[in-house]
Amino acid sequence: MNNENPVRWFEIYVQDMQRAKSFYATVLGVEFTQLEGPGGEMWAFPMQMDVGGASGSLVKMEGMPSGGNSTLVYFGCADCAVEVGRVVKAGGQVCQEKFSIGQYGFCALAKDTEGNMFGLHSMA
Repeated sequence: MNNENPVRWFEIYVQDMQRAKSFYATVLGVEFTQLEGPGGEMWAFPMQMDVGGASGSLVKMEGMPSGGNSTLVYFGCADCAVEVGRVVKAGGQVCQEKFSIGQYGFCALAKDTEGNMFGLHSMA
């Protein structure tokens, strides 16, 4: 890993997007921006790319239920293919190899030794 903070992005999976947006908008006093993403509906929390800290989105996606492991943390990498390549040897499971998310770079998904899913993100 580089010298940046390790957490880069989070996703909160939902079943009813309007209800979830209303809840977080009310509780946190934020407005959402719709994102184009692969295979689902995504609404981003406010984000500023030029400052520290992590932002994230609410996601409604087929096959990804809310509850349980409904918050997904993404760790930043130079090339997420490198880190996802280490998952099995370390005792985890690869759920999805590196894939493109368009102008936002690349991701990979894996489970740790405890069964928790997490993501890896890189721009290359």
